[in-house]
Amino acid sequence: MEKILDQLSREMGKAFEAAGYEAELGRVTLSNRPDLCEYQCNGAMAGAKRYKKAPLMIAKDVAEKLADSQVFQEAEAVAPGFLNLKISGSFLLNMVRSMIEEPKFGLEMPKKPKKIIIDYGGANVAKALHVGHLRPAIIGESIKRICRYGGNECIGDVHLGDWGMPIGLVITEIQERQPGLVYFDENYQGEYPKESPVTIAQLGEIYPYASERSKSDPEYKARAMEATHKFQKGVRGYRALWRHIMDVSIPDLKHNYDSINVEFDLWKGESDVNDLIPEMVDYMKAGGYAHISEGALVVDVKEDTDTKEIPPCMILKSDGAVLYNTTDLATIMERMRLYAPDEMIYITDKRQELYFEQVFRCARKTKLVKPDTVLRFLGHGTINGTDGKPFKTRDGGVMHLERLVQETKDEMFKKIREGKSREGREVSEKEAWEIAEVVAVSALKYGDLSNQASKDYIFDMDKFTSSEGDTGPYILYTVVRIKSILNKYREQGGSLEGLALLEAESDAEKALEMVLVQFHAMIQGAIAEIAPHKVCAFVYDLANAFNRFYHETKILSEENQAKKQSWLALLMLVRDVMETCTDLLGFEVPEKM
Repeated sequence: MEKILDQLSREMGKAFEAAGYEAELGRVTLSNRPDLCEYQCNGAMAGAKRYKKAPLMIAKDVAEKLADSQVFQEAEAVAPGFLNLKISGSFLLNMVRSMIEEPKFGLEMPKKPKKIIIDYGGANVAKALHVGHLRPAIIGESIKRICRYGGNECIGDVHLGDWGMPIGLVITEIQERQPGLVYFDENYQGEYPKESPVTIAQLGEIYPYASERSKSDPEYKARAMEATHKFQKGVRGYRALWRHIMDVSIPDLKHNYDSINVEFDLWKGESDVNDLIPEMVDYMKAGGYAHISEGALVVDVKEDTDTKEIPPCMILKSDGAVLYNTTDLATIMERMRLYAPDEMIYITDKRQELYFEQVFRCARKTKLVKPDTVLRFLGHGTINGTDGKPFKTRDGGVMHLERLVQETKDEMFKKIREGKSREGREVSEKEAWEIAEVVAVSALKYGDLSNQASKDYIFDMDKFTSSEGDTGPYILYTVVRIKSILNKYREQGGSLEGLALLEAESDAEKALEMVLVQFHAMIQGAIAEIAPHKVCAFVYDLANAFNRFYHETKILSEENQAKKQSWLALLMLVRDVMETCTDLLGFEVPEKM
């Protein structure tokens, strides 16, 4: 289905043409004065200079040609030359009916779907996920779902940090605590134990301690760097210990990601491209792309048009060690070979923008990607506490993601138990926990995704878990309210099959339909701009429009059956569109609240 603004603009373009002006002047937009009209066209203002004619005269000429329009109910020319528009109920009815009848509500699929790889995890093994991992995970998951819904093939990759200094730090601290372990005997030739010498709980304590100690103990840091070098070079015991760390860490990471409905198609890490690095380095040298600078191997990526300094992209350090740049470029090389994506999207902290600028330029200069391969960086802002500073625990520590999720569930449970369900009934403890599990995820995800990704935002537990205002629970309450009405109708013996939608009668009903038909443009905009906040804004507007309609309309007590059934058909569409949006945002709708 063509977007509503495109349809309206085409109709308006015909009127401009019929009045003797160029059709391109007929672009229609949503009204910025909804108290005066639903849509507007400012083309007469743009055409005044071109046609040496007062804009109001042009607008009146065009309005006359729309007198018999089947699309516009009203087209009024107003000073100094605007066209104020209201669309006809019959035109709107046809659009809404098409949404009911067509797959994906009539959303047009791309003629050439894209293959997109989304890099949005970035977790380090041997470290617990913390609040800083929340944004890339849920933003990336939503972008993946939105792009897939729009007809593209999307591959989500967690891209684990499993090959760097954090592993060396953990190995060093394990050796410090258990020096007699067989892994540290370089003369040992037997089989290594199948069980890990450390648990996930121990790892959660070991890494922060080792990381902090390395900052003040140069000798300890040097040992950690040596341990990193050893396991990367394949020393048996160190590599075996690395595998134990991986085996313990990854199930815990999956558990934590599962708790917020985040899934990855690929669980690859930096280690997966280790064997590819020598080939890539030789290729860069042979092609004349890389050269030695102060002992390090680098690729110059600055351009003549740069207004700021862009340092060279370092491929190997002077001692031959690899860097994040190296593994990220080797990962791009591998992805092009295995998947040949049209686009790669990287989602991480916005403070890494310069780093990714270097990597992307290097990938293009060295021809690791095709000329038309799109490389995009989406830098996200930070989560701050109500004091405006980076979000911490009450005692000032880094908040683990698992703890944040549990505290949100606890808060939702408390609010559910303190109140009553929307039907006014008491909610049992068991049912309250079941509801809290689902609604807490909506509170976390919507609270984040409703903000533009690049902006910082304040995490406000009380606001995010509220059932009122622009929140996830409010969206879910709205959908549950619709489900409750439909269930009551069925309980009264009614059938929801084959209901006919009639033309809107009230302003509230028409306003609800006018939000619905913005769905197609919203999805296409969210894909083009990789912007989940557009889905949030749309579904919030839809929830508000429905609740206004609900409060002004006695649906189930309506005696006119045709009218009642028309409203129920509209409710089913609203429910389906809202549930589609919540799925795109990465959370579910409970049956009851």
